This record gives sequence, structure tokens and C-alpha cells, in this order.
Amino acid sequence: MTSSTKTNFSLSATSRNGANGGCHGSRSGYVQCSNEEYQEFLRYKFDKSIGHCQFPLVPSVSSARISQSAECQGSWILDSGASNHLSGNTRLFSSITSQKDPQLVTIANGSKLTSQGIDKVSLSPSLNLNSILYIPHCPYNLMSVSQLTRSLNCSITFTATSFVIQEHGTGRRIGEGYESGGLYFLKPTSFVSCISTSSPKILHDRLGHPNLSKLKLMVPSLKHIPVLDCESCQLGKHVRSSYPKKSETRCKSIFSTIHSDIWGPSRVTSFGFNYFVTFIDEFSRCTRVYLMKERSELLAIFMSFVNEIQNQFGKTIKILRSDNAKEYFSAAFSSFLSSKGILHQSTCPHTPQQNGIAERKNRHLIETTRSLMLNTNVPVHHWGDAILTACFQINRMPSSSLENKVPYSVIFPNDALYHIPPRVFGCTCFVHNVSPGLDKLSPKSIKCVFLGYSRIQKGYRCYSPSTRRNYMSSDVTFFEDTPFFLSSKEYPSSVEEMLPIPLCDPLVIPASPSSPQTQNAQDIVEPPSSMPEDPRDSAPSPSDSQTMDPSTSSSSLDSNQAWPIALRKGIQSTRNPYPVYNFLSYHRLSPTYFSFVSSLSNIKVPNNVREALDHPGWRQAMIDEMQALDKSGTWDLVPLPPDKKPVGCRWVYAIKVGPTGAIDRLKARLVAKGYTQVYGLDYCDTFSPVAKISSVRLFLAMAAIRQWPLHQLDIKNAFLHGDLEEEIYMEQPPGFSCVAQGETKLVCKLRRSLYGLKQSPRAWFGKFSHVVQQFGLKRCEADHLVFYGHSTPDKCVYLMVYVDDIVITGNDVARIAQLKDHLFNHFQTKDLGRLKYFLGIEVAQSKEGVIISQRKYALDILEETGLTDCKPIDSRMVSNKKLMKDHGEPFSNPERYRRLVGKLIYLTITRPDLSYPVGVVSQFMQNPRIDHWNAVVRILRYVKGNPDHGLLYENKGSTELEGYCDADWAGCPNDRRSTTGYCVLLGGNLVSWKSKKQSVVARSSAEAEYRSMAIATCELIWIKQLLQELKFCENKPMKLYCDNQAALHIASNPVFHERTKHIEIDCHFIREKLLSKDLITEFVHSNEQFADIFTKSLRGPRIQFICSKLGAYDLYAPA
Repeated sequence: MTSSTKTNFSLSATSRNGANGGCHGSRSGYVQCSNEEYQEFLRYKFDKSIGHCQFPLVPSVSSARISQSAECQGSWILDSGASNHLSGNTRLFSSITSQKDPQLVTIANGSKLTSQGIDKVSLSPSLNLNSILYIPHCPYNLMSVSQLTRSLNCSITFTATSFVIQEHGTGRRIGEGYESGGLYFLKPTSFVSCISTSSPKILHDRLGHPNLSKLKLMVPSLKHIPVLDCESCQLGKHVRSSYPKKSETRCKSIFSTIHSDIWGPSRVTSFGFNYFVTFIDEFSRCTRVYLMKERSELLAIFMSFVNEIQNQFGKTIKILRSDNAKEYFSAAFSSFLSSKGILHQSTCPHTPQQNGIAERKNRHLIETTRSLMLNTNVPVHHWGDAILTACFQINRMPSSSLENKVPYSVIFPNDALYHIPPRVFGCTCFVHNVSPGLDKLSPKSIKCVFLGYSRIQKGYRCYSPSTRRNYMSSDVTFFEDTPFFLSSKEYPSSVEEMLPIPLCDPLVIPASPSSPQTQNAQDIVEPPSSMPEDPRDSAPSPSDSQTMDPSTSSSSLDSNQAWPIALRKGIQSTRNPYPVYNFLSYHRLSPTYFSFVSSLSNIKVPNNVREALDHPGWRQAMIDEMQALDKSGTWDLVPLPPDKKPVGCRWVYAIKVGPTGAIDRLKARLVAKGYTQVYGLDYCDTFSPVAKISSVRLFLAMAAIRQWPLHQLDIKNAFLHGDLEEEIYMEQPPGFSCVAQGETKLVCKLRRSLYGLKQSPRAWFGKFSHVVQQFGLKRCEADHLVFYGHSTPDKCVYLMVYVDDIVITGNDVARIAQLKDHLFNHFQTKDLGRLKYFLGIEVAQSKEGVIISQRKYALDILEETGLTDCKPIDSRMVSNKKLMKDHGEPFSNPERYRRLVGKLIYLTITRPDLSYPVGVVSQFMQNPRIDHWNAVVRILRYVKGNPDHGLLYENKGSTELEGYCDADWAGCPNDRRSTTGYCVLLGGNLVSWKSKKQSVVARSSAEAEYRSMAIATCELIWIKQLLQELKFCENKPMKLYCDNQAALHIASNPVFHERTKHIEIDCHFIREKLLSKDLITEFVHSNEQFADIFTKSLRGPRIQFICSKLGAYDLYAPA
């Protein structure tokens, strides 16, 4: 090869090119040099014999050696033979100082080169290189090991593949690197990777528009810049005067003192969010921002914040400082502060400067947010994304309050500032399309706008108006000098629903390096940071009506367009007069149960796979479930046979509670879509091991009457214990996919029964029933899901199973312990301790009794429907209005109506007062009308008034069984049928009730009441049989109360032949029970008829009276 030949040598080939072929915004991952430059580089190979001066009159000599293979021009190479640092890259230096005595460098051929200056370089806040020799045209940077260890008082540990630089004494890691081609290269810090540009303006935009003094601290090479003009900063940060002198006293440890303030409401809604709240650690000045839709969300957010500080850092908050906003002084908030021992310090009236840290931080956030948005013409309704990005960058900027230390580094001294290089907010970016479609000529990337960073994934948050989707990816190419929005547009600020984002395989974590401008194509998921800055880092994405591609719109922003400036505090129209915490109080709870309720309220069950994958806890639960299924050999991945059709599957999520009442774990369960199975082909016999809800309430009432403890067990992967006989194929689980080489799609051939399959419950229950009966317990004939055993007439053990959840009670302590051991030996069982949460029911046990409620479930329904802050009412229905089947306009969203009514039906498990109105609205599922929807909303407003409504079971000194029955004759205007209502009480405790329309039209009120008596008698007989098997109740006749004398006469005597001859024979078995003295009927006055609540739309005072008689109890009622 001759020197005249222009041959390019690729000295680095580890990074790959961007997808745009090197056009605007892309940088090649190769360093190109000519043959002449390469030959010159070879002449810089230094002699092996180093460190000695050859002539006494020559200035000090620095010897070094370098290998021919180097990674890239900007890399630093550790050289143990070099006596000084040296570099020829002028971009690294801020001001090169001439030397009085130039130093000589001896190279391999014996010639000498003279350094032409000296300077220092800051590679990171803790890695500063001093006295670096500047040698022109040297393409590489050498770091002297001896000079480094002397100047920084550090040690360097080398291995075969890497090295680590650590401080002496503290052992803190200040640098690390890797081995390549026999050389040790310093790994660029996350901050160094972000300053790969020489443009001060680009750096200023990337880092969130910091002031010039802080920018110079972060990038020393910019020290010679006297001023940096930024129009966005002038528009967004212009001030009038400085703040007064700050206090001289400061706290001594992180998170001991927290400053907080609520900002808002904004004049422009950011996808449903109107407020944000800040929590600032006084010691580190590290800031946490939460977006809020309503100010009432403060308590739940602060409880979550406190729990995270305790779990992640082992610290407790001692002082909370805030202004006098009423949300900080609500009963629930004050109760929580008292339970945690947190001292609440507030400002004096009209003295906001006493909360100066929080007020100044809000100003800093808003100023930075304005600058970010103005710089790239981002629409105003994106202020939520901008405020989170501003907080992310401010936490990584030097703070004058900390003597120019970085807040994030104070909290995390060993972590890099940036896990991925920062980018210019609002710039144009291109996200790699992981599913471009069948057309090979389709674009391989999607044009998006960059809107921030993720705290749970090592990627960028981007949004595409063309696809109307959010993308979280690390495979992004940026055009940082090209704003996505050419000019600000005026868009609507509301959003109807969350749009989906692409899913990735959570088990695949690629590790290929990324280039300076184009990041790794596969999404990388990292464990969440212990102190993330953007807790709600993914606000709901806008629909196409809210954000449009700038190329398709030409409308401009009106000059009066409002920025997200908080309205003046105290405006009555913006405050919610009915916050939900006015109807809840936690002062009656014990500290243990309060901890359980707080933890339960802070965890939201995800609605879909995407939400679960965004939450680290639910994500890990899904991975644990997949590992358990794989360990048990649940399926084999095979191609789908041509004559087979696979069943689908989905994820179901639940919260498991530990023995202390705290959240034990998050449970993700993979469930097959068994409703697609075909009888005779995919399954034959079926059975569901689900105890009747009445049995559950009866079980709890028995324990309360006898004051027995309630124990809860959980069997992990219960259905996997059942054997599967049929050949069934299932689709692969959502979010977890595997494709074999040469195969387009694989399916799961099931080897074991799985949740959701029609035959799985029967297979599991057969196995469980055999194990329990092997221990010596007997199965009840009245309810096969209840087992009992008596070692002596006075010693008993009762067990109830609901799928894989087990509840045990009784007074035989030794035998209960033996039963637990027996189950531990046969199944993978976990003891959850005292029963606290079962089937979505919150259970509180004390010496006074057992209280059950569905508080969290009711609050979740209100939040889902957006009625958390609605005005409550005390009546369930409009008393003088009957709902007609085909009257009024059809409701536009029947699916939403059916879904909401289904949730209300489940809420009636502990809410007898809801049985009648929910039964009425459930009659219009097929074709709901506007009036029907309004009736459902009215029920929710009634629930808002007492979301904690539940039942109290206590020992009233009796085990007598009694019932009340009633009927509303011809109450339905559509078919003139009557409504039956009854309730059954055991020892004065309500255990069963029903409100149901009769199957035939009654000719008289007496007939309607008589039919109601027959149905109530059936329920009484069944409960009596169950109690007799359990040897619990007294041998006394059952009592049935009715307020209709004619119906009582018909039941007692064969009279009124003309009025009863058409009634079915099975209704007349009441007479048989009366003759056998098993049943006694008695008349009750209408004022004392408790069953009225199940047949009539009563007014508020009447509802409250009956509920109090039935044992209703509000554990969380405000004092």
C-alpha cells in the first residue's frame, strides 16, 4: 500500500449507523482517516522504555506507549507506562495554558515531540484530570495511571475484561472501563455522552435550559463563553427582583424535612391533569413532582411517597412544611400524619415566603417548562410532559443552595446522572418500527415528537400523531435542531381514553451498545430508580383530535392563548365542595389495620397488560407467574395442528395481604379464555369450587358470634395440581412471545389444567377435596365448599374454600395447626395470617366483632366513572318515577352501562341497601336508555355519601335464625310483575338477602306476599341445614316475619280457594313446615318490616333506619 492511495481505515466498528443513511441528524459510528493520517498515527507509537530523561538540558520528558487499535477519537486509554496525561483534541480543553518549560515526549523511532500547552478536563463531577499535555494532531487521549492515582487519591483495579477506579477510604466508584484489543478504554459517563456536540446552544437545550453558570459547571469547556443568548429563557424566566436571604439553618439528613406545595388549577388541562404537587427534600433539594386531576388526590399521593421513602431508603420523614391549603388539613391527612409521627409545620396566614423553598421550586419548574415549550413550539396542553421533563433536568443541575452540588448525586452518589443521553424536548425524532407490516417497502421508523424520559425503562417517551400512539423506546434517532411543531397550534385539551402502546417481551433485555445519535433498537427495561423524578411519567396520550402532525395543519395559535398559569387561589368555582375525604375517616382504625388500609388504597389494579408492564411490581408478578408455569411444565410450545383452534388467554391481577396486614405481594395470574371451548371437543364435565356468598357471610357471622379467629391460606398455582385429559392448545401469553426459527407462530399445548379452562376447577377441587377429607374433615352436603370436623363435642374446625383462597376458623387451636401443616405438605401453601382481604372484601376483626366492607372497591368505581367529587345524595332512586323499558333516547354506550351495572352487582355483597336499585337497573342490560343511565349515576351518588358502608357481625347472645319477607305487588310497569325481597339473620346478624322480580304475574298482593314467603322459607331451610351439619345452631323453630295478614292466613290454613287454586303446588310446602313446627310465621308492622329496603325505593331517613337495624356499620365514618 502506497502513501498516495486514499484508503479509509475503520478504527471503530462497534456502533451502528442510523436508519436514515447518514442524512440530517445522523452520525456514523466509524472514525475515517486517510492512509497518510494512519501512517502518522503509527509514528506516535511510543517506546516501551519510558520515564527517563535522555539529556540533562532537555525539559522534563513524558514517555508513553499506545497500541495501534483504538476505539474512537474521543475515548480515553489508560496507560501504565505514561507519566503524564496527553491529548490532541482541542474540543476537550476550555483554555490551554502555555508552558514555561515545554515537555518532550519520546516516541518509538527516537524522535521527540514538544507539548504546546497544558489544561485540565472534567470527565464527570468526580473525575477531573489535571495537567493534561496538549500535543497537536495526536488523534487519541492517553490517561496516565500514575498521575491519576496521585492526583485523585484513588486506586485502579484491573481484570481481564474491565477496570474500576475507586476513591481511597470511601471506596466510591468514580470511573470504570473495558478491555478491547489489549487496551483499557475508559467508559464514557452518561453526562459525557450527552456533550458529544460542540454547540453550547444544543447543550443548553438538551439539559433543560439551565443558566450559564450552572452550564459551565457541568461543561468546563464552556468557561470562556461570556454570555449565552436564549430567547426561550428570556420569555420563560424573566424576573423583576431577587429573593431575600435564605435561612441559615438546614436539616442534617436526607428526607427528614419535606417541603410541599400544590400548583394549579391550570387554565389548560393536560390530558385530564389540572394540578401538580411538589415534594422537595430540604437536605438534597431533590424534587418529586406528581400530576393530579383533583386536589383531593393529595393524601393518596403523599402516602405513596412516604412508603417509597421508607422502603427504598430506610428513612422516615420527620417534618412536613406546607402552606395552609385545606387539603393538608383534612381529617384523613392529619390522621395519617399522626399515625406516622410526622410533624406538620404550616405558614402563617398570607405569608407564602415562609414556604419559600416550595414556592421557589414551583417558580423554577414553571420557568423551565415555559422555556422548554417555547423553544420548540410545543402546544400548551403538553405542559404535563414538560413539567416532568423540567423536574428531571433540574434534579441533575448544580444547585446554589448546595454549594453547586447536584441534588441527584447527593441522593445517589454512586449513580450516573444520565442513564441515557438527554435530548432537546419537543424535537423531531424517529422511533424504530418493530412491526412494519407485511409490506417490505413500508417505512422502518415512525416520525414522533420527543416528550421526555421514562423512570422505569431506559428509553425515551415519544408520541406519533399519525398513529395516535405513545412509544417508549431506546431505538430513536433525533433531529434536535428541528422542532416537531413548526408553530404552536391550538388543540383541545381533553382526552377520552388512554391509547395503547407497543408491548415488548419483558424477559428479553438486550445489551448491544448505542451510537451517539441512534439508540438501541430493542426497548431496554431497567429496575426503577429509588428516587425517580417523574412518578407519573406517562400521562394519557392524546387522540388524533388533540395532536396533529404539523405538516397537516396550518392554523396558528391565537395571541391570547393561555399558558399553564395557576389561577388565583380561593376562587370558589374551581374548588370541589364535596371532596371524598369528607365522607371517610380513619381515626377508629388500629395502627396495624390503618397500615393495611393505607397500603391497599395506594395500589391500583391494572386494567390491561400495558399498565401492568409499566409498573415494576406487577411486571415482576407476571414474570414470577411465567416462571412458575414453566417450572411445573404446564405446556409445550408447538406449531398449531391444521385441524385445531387455540383458546385465548389473558392476565388477571390481585393484591395479596400478609399476616401483618401489609401488602404481601402482587399476584398476576394467567387465565385461559375457556368460554371459547366447545363441549365434547375441548371439555366434558365441569364444576366450579366457589362457595356461595351467603355461606361466606354465614362463616364470618359464626366466627364473630363465637369470637373465633379467622385464618387465611393461599395455595399457589392451585389449578396446576389438576390433571388435564383433553388435548387443548392455547395462544401464547400476552406480553410474552416466542417464535422458533423457521416457524411463524407457536402455541402452547397444555399438559396441566390452567385457570379459566372449563374442566380445571373440577380437576382441582377433586384433588383438594380428597386431601382435606384425608385429614379427617367432612364435606357439608348443603354446601360442598364447606368442610368441618369435631374432635370433641366442644372442639371444632371449619374450613371454607373459594377457588384457591382458604378460610379456617374454630376453637380447636391444635387441630387447626395440624390442618395447616397437612395442607403445606400437599400443596405450595402460604399462611396469610388473620383474614383481612378476601374476594375484594375488607375484613376487620376485633373483640367487638367482625366488620366487612368494600370501601376500596366502591372508591375504585367512583374513580373509574369520574364521580369521585360528585355531590352525594341520601336516596337510591327517585321515589315517584318508574323506569320504562323503551322510554327515552337510547344510551350511546351500552357496553359501559353493562360493565358498570356488573360492578354494582358485586358491590351488593356487603351493601344490602343497593340490592333493590341495582336489581332494577339490571333489567335493562340489553337496550339501556338515557333514563336508565341516569338511574345508575344516581346510585353512584348515593354510594359517594357512604363509600365505606359495611356490615357488623357481633355476639348478641343468640343463634336464633329468623327472616323477613316482603313483596311489591305489580311494581314493574313493563310486565306488572311483583318484586320479592327477603333477608335472613343469624343471632341478629344479616347473612343472606335477595331482591328479585317474580317469574309470574300475581293476581293480588296476598298472592305476591305468599310467593315471597315461599322463597324466603327455602333460604331459611337451606341455612338451617347447613348450620345443623356444622352443629352450630340451637334446635329451635325458624321465624318468618310478614306484614300481610292474608298471606299469613293462606300459609296457615287451606283457605281462600278461589285466590290460591292457580298457585303452583311447590309454593304450598310452607304449610308442611308450619305443621312440623320447623317454621313459625309472625305478623310484623310495616314500620318494622326490614325487607322493605329490598322491594321499594325509600327515602333517606327510612333507608338509614332499616340499615341500622340490619347491622350496617360505617367504620370510616367522619367523626
